[in-house]
Amino acid sequence: MQALAGVLTVFVVFIAFILFIMLLRAFRVLNEYERAVIFRLGKYSGLKGPGLIILIPILDRMVKVSLRTIAFDVPSQDIITKDNVSVKVNAVIYYRVVEPDKAIIQIEDFNYASSLVSQTTLRSVLGQSDLDELLSHRDMINSKLTQIIDRETEPWGIKIMNVELKNVDLPQEMIRAMGRQAEAERDKRAKIINSEGEFLSATKLSEAAGILGSNPNSMQLRYLQVMTEIATEKTSTLIIPLPMEMLKYFDIMNKKAESETKS
Repeated sequence: MQALAGVLTVFVVFIAFILFIMLLRAFRVLNEYERAVIFRLGKYSGLKGPGLIILIPILDRMVKVSLRTIAFDVPSQDIITKDNVSVKVNAVIYYRVVEPDKAIIQIEDFNYASSLVSQTTLRSVLGQSDLDELLSHRDMINSKLTQIIDRETEPWGIKIMNVELKNVDLPQEMIRAMGRQAEAERDKRAKIINSEGEFLSATKLSEAAGILGSNPNSMQLRYLQVMTEIATEKTSTLIIPLPMEMLKYFDIMNKKAESETKS
């Protein structure tokens, strides 16, 4: 009898210990950014959390889901653009779970599925874009990618926050061609600016010559200004222009001598 009583005592203690462990496991604590998707006997029961939650032992099963924003790299994709240029492009996707129940029930692995959708969408959208558009209008392409991927993942309870193209790797021959094009464009702008400067300079000189030629006093003032500028410089040669009246006197005398000679 004593042996039987000892066996019963051990059995009761064991059962009590099992029940104690199950009771402890029935209490769970979830962080602020976590939610628990509860299945009772395999059927969806509801969401719980954050904080302390209680599960019914044996009957309830919990799947924990994080609501924080997740960032992952889209592997580099070989893409042929609309203008038949082969490039390699990778991107980074920012997304978060907004409906944990759908993320668990509607899709087996929402992280893997989101990555696959991102890769196929990246190839599809960039394949419809020209190389110039890919290089100079990234914001527009990022916005388009975000809208399309978000529409595809919405039934899974996933919200795409942002899509950013990271690197666009071009073939070496294309890089050299673009370098030559940029150099030619710079030479073209330099020649245009130089020719415009020469045109403006010639125009101003022509206007100044017209003004000085119409009034002899203006020419004389210009002579005096030039003499002042030369005097301030450290030069060994000083050029003194003759007054306009003296030049006119010699011109008159020259014409008079020519008329007398002819007569």
